[in-house]
Amino acid sequence: MLAPFLGYLWSFWRIFIQAPAGRQRFNVLGALDAISHQLVTVTNETYINAQSVCQLMQKLRCLTPTRPIVLILDNARYQKCALVWMLAHDLNIELLYLPAYSPNLNLIERLWKFVKKKCLYSIYYADFNTFAKAITTCLDHTHDTYQAELDSLLTLNFQTFDDLTLLSSIPS
Repeated sequence: MLAPFLGYLWSFWRIFIQAPAGRQRFNVLGALDAISHQLVTVTNETYINAQSVCQLMQKLRCLTPTRPIVLILDNARYQKCALVWMLAHDLNIELLYLPAYSPNLNLIERLWKFVKKKCLYSIYYADFNTFAKAITTCLDHTHDTYQAELDSLLTLNFQTFDDLTLLSSIPS
């Protein structure tokens, strides 16, 4: 959304921060290869829905027509509908869903946080086109300009528990 993200602000006096008017949206739905960090995106200015997910799956299948694809998704309702499941079956794409409320397991969430930090925090965009261009430019340079930063951010280091009795003692 075209809205300001404050980095840091501390002041003795009231300061007015310039912000654009309106509620235009720029949505990015992305798939990130966990190993190569190749990014595939679908963008729109309306809403992300089941058709957006289908468009992303078709784009992924066109890029890798013969390789197996496993798409790891969060639990958004539009990702779990019959339309998405049927297309995934037709395209031979396996869908895996993360547990609810676990964005820390989703690598793409780390990328979205990085994009916000690079091109949204404490930056004013006078119009929507400049705003959208800043985001797409950042995403277009994930494989070259920002590769070193993203390689350390998008690691597959997750904590695992061998002794599951530890988890049962945590109060819910």
